[in-house]
Amino acid sequence: MKGVTDPAKLLLERMLRLLRWRVWVQEKLQPSEWQITLLWAGFAGFLGALSSLVFQGLAEGVHQLLTGSNEGVVESMKQLPWWAVLALPAVGGLLAGIVLMLGKHLTKGQSSTDYMEAISIGSGHVPIRASLVKSAAALFSIGSGGSIGREGPMVQLAAVMASFIGRWRQFTPPQLRLMVACGAAAGIASAYNAPIAGSFFVAEIILGTIAMESLGPLAVSAVVAAMTVRVLTSEAQLYKVPEFRLSSPLEMPAYIALGVIAGLLAPWFLRSLRRAEEIFIATKLPLVARMTLGGLIVGALAIQVPEVSGNGYSVVVTILKGQVVWTTLLLFVACKWLATASSFGSGAPGGVFTPSLFMGAGVGFLFGQAVHTIWPGGAVDPRAFALVGMGAFLSAVSHAPVMAVIMLFEMTLSYDIILPLMLCSVVAYYTAKGLEGRSLYSEVLKKKAAEVSGDTGFGRGRVAELMKSKPPTLSRNAHFAEIARMFLATRVNNLYVTDAQERFLGAVSLHDIKPYLGEPELAELVIANDILREEFPRVGPESTLSEALGRFLNFEAERLPVVDPSGKLIGSLSKGDLLLALVEMRKKPLVA
Repeated sequence: MKGVTDPAKLLLERMLRLLRWRVWVQEKLQPSEWQITLLWAGFAGFLGALSSLVFQGLAEGVHQLLTGSNEGVVESMKQLPWWAVLALPAVGGLLAGIVLMLGKHLTKGQSSTDYMEAISIGSGHVPIRASLVKSAAALFSIGSGGSIGREGPMVQLAAVMASFIGRWRQFTPPQLRLMVACGAAAGIASAYNAPIAGSFFVAEIILGTIAMESLGPLAVSAVVAAMTVRVLTSEAQLYKVPEFRLSSPLEMPAYIALGVIAGLLAPWFLRSLRRAEEIFIATKLPLVARMTLGGLIVGALAIQVPEVSGNGYSVVVTILKGQVVWTTLLLFVACKWLATASSFGSGAPGGVFTPSLFMGAGVGFLFGQAVHTIWPGGAVDPRAFALVGMGAFLSAVSHAPVMAVIMLFEMTLSYDIILPLMLCSVVAYYTAKGLEGRSLYSEVLKKKAAEVSGDTGFGRGRVAELMKSKPPTLSRNAHFAEIARMFLATRVNNLYVTDAQERFLGAVSLHDIKPYLGEPELAELVIANDILREEFPRVGPESTLSEALGRFLNFEAERLPVVDPSGKLIGSLSKGDLLLALVEMRKKPLVA
């Protein structure tokens, strides 16, 4: 053909061949933004699992360095002389405080946003340096035997990895918040080998909704994280305990009573943690001194009761196996309560998830033993009451009964106990909620929300708050080769056409170029204006989200152009971002 060199023809034919594949993939597989989101959610779950395993390995290394023992925290404490038991948690608190103090210089000018704040009231940006500093401090608190859980920093690190992925891919704020939520779900799944519970933890407690727009990616991320942990560690069950079952329907009244007891104790447990924090702050001691003092209290308790050290996992296993007498267990529960309040109140970085399971197991076994002594038929196996008590106490503390039930089932794989577990957890939840409307996590979010000035949500709920600027555009006279290059270089299915003043003229659809893909000679003659859709739907920046949703319902597209009143193209709106925003606007209040 005149005016066209052979290399140009060859290049055009190659682009058309690639475009035919692109159109085939789009028509047959139809990958949407949601499907792409699931892929990134899975990647976030994989990285979250790796970060959790690295943290776990480092914590064990710190413990070995401080104690010279490869045993667990409780076993190591039993082997040390009394003065070492007293000093070890204090030294850990001192080192953790020093790390936090020195870390302030590294994180100067950077916020201390945690994953819950980033998801609920933030933009989804989780600071890397601040999170690493806090996690490094947690290594010493946990490795030295502080009465604190490891799940907090594990979830934070997983959220950091997910936030990094989202910012690297330049996700919009709704997408970035969802990605951080996926990281949090992966962290819980990695810590407890409980992917379903990890998904519901984030959905119930942080997002406040179980809509599939958010629950789907959470589930993918959590499953990938759990599978990664199982492949690398060969662990499929956290608590390997005897098989429990409901021996008789006559036991149900006792389980209901246990739910009431757990629901009554959980608010007092939370209040004691907050009160301990207030007492430590009232001392006006520097953070390093407060954390050292908190560790010293734990060490003093551990001299006589080493079981207060660590997160309590090994003691819970002992309780579930029925290898502890009730008088000793009563002492364990009282001292563990005080030790956890001391660690938490002093500012030791970590979580109270596993200590809450300890409290539930202890209370459940003590109650079951008491009922068994008075009426054997009402509590045939007190160990089953320990297991149910774990779920009930966790439900009452977190105000997330669905998550608590699923987590206990996943951690123990004991299906026969599911009926009393569900009933007891729901009773505990409603009892605790009647006494204390705030949960452990809602209290944290309430404090964070109070510190944030201005609007933390979606303002007036307008399109301008969600649109992405600088969408790919074409001129009216763009040749087919340029159209082909842009479709191959971007993942959009519609290219917007503008004039010299950037006014929106219409769109060129990937489907509309299909007739020219098999005829290179004809394609060489086509320009954007020949295949332009001038009646392409659009939204204004001041349109409400409901109005934008109506436009999407009447037109099959993943994105719509955002055009200002003068007709100028100023951005594009993603259907995925819109649905996420509408879901977030319907979620429950932070202080519920």
